[in-house]
Amino acid sequence: MANSSVTRAPVGVIGLGLLGTALAERLITGGYHTFVWNRSREKADALIAAGAHWSDNPLVESERTVICLYTTEVVEEVLVQMDAGLRKGQTLIDTTTGDPSQTSALGGKLAARGVQYLEAPIAASSEQTRRGEALAMIAGDEQVFEACREVIECLAPKNFYLGPWGTATKMKLVNNLVLGLNRVALAEGLVFATALGMDPAKSLAVLKEGNAYSVVMDVKGQKMLSGDFTPQGKLTQHLKDVRLILEEAKRAGIELPLSQVHRRLLIAAEEAGFGEQDNSAIIRAIENATG
Repeated sequence: MANSSVTRAPVGVIGLGLLGTALAERLITGGYHTFVWNRSREKADALIAAGAHWSDNPLVESERTVICLYTTEVVEEVLVQMDAGLRKGQTLIDTTTGDPSQTSALGGKLAARGVQYLEAPIAASSEQTRRGEALAMIAGDEQVFEACREVIECLAPKNFYLGPWGTATKMKLVNNLVLGLNRVALAEGLVFATALGMDPAKSLAVLKEGNAYSVVMDVKGQKMLSGDFTPQGKLTQHLKDVRLILEEAKRAGIELPLSQVHRRLLIAAEEAGFGEQDNSAIIRAIENATG
């Protein structure tokens, strides 16, 4: 996306983790006057150097604010902290992967104050998002979505409107279930190939061209082979998501046996010290289990 002069209405960004930073970069490059906030201010330094502006409360500065935090509980805590900036008619675009029942309740509480709320979880790593390859899943009032379409398409050129609050976070959990299992299947396959005496790089090349292919091979395959676990999405964050997936499954009265195994592997990887590293480090848990 080519850089453009700042001519568009201000947009706030609350939360500058890996994904939040990538979203803020998309807005800056897209020509939005971008106000940013994070609990640790130093995470904003590079964005400020790129043209963003620090704000102690982006809700005050902007009619539309993107939120990207760890859980819905954290979103609610931060909104309490920034309550003075909440006002009728503004829109919050929440990209947090949260609990569907909690996000639905949050939407209702905000609506009672005249604040418009969209769930907009993102299906992409921070690097994919930065490159404009993200997909956003949208829930809330469809007219509010249409009014914010330009901003959302700047963040995520691919997007789906899914319905009322709760539906987008449910779909994100479905997406993350399949994505995570694709990742762990690739890791196990590469460990298996190596154990059989196969060249793992050639094995990955064959998998990419065959009927077992998934995009995970492009995004995470080389990271698994090289052991470069510089985070694009943290392992501990995916463990959080898998726990949410299993909680939702329990509410729905079903068992998810593969996700239960996946949770055990993620816990093992976290306990081995890989929690803050890239989620491709799941391969280390499989290596440790088979070693």
